[in-house]
Amino acid sequence: MSAQENEYRSIWTWLRELDFRQGRCDAGGVRTRFAEAGDPAAPGVLLLHGTGGHWETFAPNLAALSEHFHVVAVDMVGNGFSEKPDYDYEIAVYVRQAAAVLDHFGMDRASVIGMSLGAWVTARLALDHPDRVEKIILMSPAGLVATASNMARIRAERTQAVQNPDWDSIKAMFDHLIADERNRIPDVIALRQAIYRLPDTRETIDHLLILQDPDARERNLLTEQQWSSIKAPALVVASGKDYSEYENTARRVAALLPNSQLLEMPDVKHWPHFEDPETFNPAALKFLRG
Repeated sequence: MSAQENEYRSIWTWLRELDFRQGRCDAGGVRTRFAEAGDPAAPGVLLLHGTGGHWETFAPNLAALSEHFHVVAVDMVGNGFSEKPDYDYEIAVYVRQAAAVLDHFGMDRASVIGMSLGAWVTARLALDHPDRVEKIILMSPAGLVATASNMARIRAERTQAVQNPDWDSIKAMFDHLIADERNRIPDVIALRQAIYRLPDTRETIDHLLILQDPDARERNLLTEQQWSSIKAPALVVASGKDYSEYENTARRVAALLPNSQLLEMPDVKHWPHFEDPETFNPAALKFLRG
C-alpha cells in the first residue's frame, strides 16, 4: 500500500486551511444550519444536498468555489442539524427555505448547485423564481420520474438506519452513494450517524421520506414541459456508476433543458462532487465563471 493510500482521510483535509464560518439562521421560520465561505461581495452560490444530508457533503468543494464566489451550503429543512418541524417536507417547503436563505445572505441572485433531492429543489427554484437564479448545476438529479423500486429502496434504507443507527447500518447507505470504498471516509459516516441518533430525526423521519410516497412524489415532479421552461444555463452531471434511474434522468434532463451542458463522470456514484472533486471543481468553476 502506498503512503497516499494509507493516509488518514477526513473532511478536514479540505477544510483545515479554509476561512469559513458555521452558524444558524432563520430561513422562512426554519432554524437553518449553514456554512459560509468567500467574499460576501462576490457573486453568490447556494449548495443543496440530497435526502438526509448535511452541508459537509460539499466539504471538498467549498475552498475552490469560495475563491471566486460567496458560497453558502445549508442543511435543508428536516435534514442534518437544521430544524425539523412537524409537517411534511415537500418540494415547495424546500424551495421556500432556499429563497429565504438567499434573502438572509443578501443574495438577490445566485447560482445554485444541487445533488439528488437538492437538484430537484434547484430546478423548482429556477422555475418558480427565475429572477433569482443565475446558473444551476444538477448532480444525480431527481424530480422527473418516479420509480417504485427506487422509492421503496430509499425508504427502507433510511428507516432502517434511523431505527438502528449503528455503524454498519449507516455505512451501508454510503455503499450506494460512493463508488470507491476509500472515499467512504469515517467523518461523513459518523456525521450521518449522529444525525440519525437525534430524537427529532426519529420523530420526523416520515416527514423527510414523504417524497418516497408514490402519490406525494407524483404531485411534486416537474413535467417535461416544466423542465423545458427553465431558462437558467445548466450543467448536468451524469454519474456513470449511479443507479440507472439517476443517470438516465440526468441525460433526459440535459436534453430537456434549453441551455444545458452534460458533464460525464463515469467512475462515480451518487456523490460525484465529493468522490471526485478533482474533476468536478474545475468543471463547475469553468461553467459558473463562463
